Amino acid sequence: MKIMNLFSITCTCFFLGSVVSNGNPLPYEAIFNFGDSISDTGNAASMGKLPDDSPYGSTYFKHPSGRLSNGRLIIDFIAEAYGLPFLPAYLNLTKDQDIKKGVNFAFAGATALPGVSMDKSLSVQFGWFKKLKSSLCKSKEECNSYFKKSLFLVGEIGGNDVIALLSHKNISKLREIVPSIVETITNITTELIEEGAVELALPGNFPIGCNAGVLTIVNITNKDDYDQFGCSIAYNAFIEYFNGQLKQAIETLRKKYPYAKIMYLDYYNSAKRLFQAPQQFGLTTDRNVALKACCGGGGPYNVNFNVGCGSPNSTICSDVSKRINWDGAHFTEAAYKQLAKGLVEGPFVCPPLKTPIAKIS
Repeated sequence: MKIMNLFSITCTCFFLGSVVSNGNPLPYEAIFNFGDSISDTGNAASMGKLPDDSPYGSTYFKHPSGRLSNGRLIIDFIAEAYGLPFLPAYLNLTKDQDIKKGVNFAFAGATALPGVSMDKSLSVQFGWFKKLKSSLCKSKEECNSYFKKSLFLVGEIGGNDVIALLSHKNISKLREIVPSIVETITNITTELIEEGAVELALPGNFPIGCNAGVLTIVNITNKDDYDQFGCSIAYNAFIEYFNGQLKQAIETLRKKYPYAKIMYLDYYNSAKRLFQAPQQFGLTTDRNVALKACCGGGGPYNVNFNVGCGSPNSTICSDVSKRINWDGAHFTEAAYKQLAKGLVEGPFVCPPLKTPIAKIS
């Protein structure tokens, strides 16, 4: 079976509408992003910056940039593809800063559900958006017109809720929190629509059974519990359940708000193909290496929770451009680039995003 046949997905949803030009040459006038460390461009870093010699941000920015990777994230590649600047982090905004092209509310470590320490959950991020709204538009008519031409990304979120329970090594416990996570995502999406959002993208979660950090935590000893690529069958199956519940909720939202374009971003399959055929995307040809963190403190997956990436005893791989996992929890810029291409230019969004003005490179 050809590899693209293996990963092909069918988009069975439809969105009917017309694109009206109001003199704006860009597909999206602005992007507003909510989420966790997968898309945080500096909110968490505003609480305490990394040293200048940290390997974070070293590939593209040449210094720590508030991102938990060696370079750009999915949200950065999406912004570039649509001719927009990198989204400024909400907590780093200055008084006279231009925010009309979008703002990033994502916070590293954020959960979907409230109640954790230093709560920066999805509802808190939505509260930040509400506070900022008067600086973006004044009247209801102006806001409706502006938000109608903007893209809202709600997530990826919920991964940290799951990770908090991983030490129990109990899939049943994980499944119990999924309805609450999905309900929270649904509620915030509903509130954004009520605020005037029309185009909303809701990402599913990644194949955590292939994640170096997760594999280190759960420490599965039975070889039969892994698939042929070295990923945990059970934990990937759990994420398939999680994403299935989210997709059902999206279908309900589409019926309730037929005028809104609510897109599902298939992070799971876009990422899984990298682990199954990394060489097809210019990544490592060694499947064992594909699962290991580039930057870490040793161990089977180069993940040591006592020796984090950038600490004195950590090591960095010789060629990060060939690696998928950056620090155990997060992807490399090379992987994020391929993930973004799969979303913006590929088949992993349903219904598709607007046509970009530039190729991802």
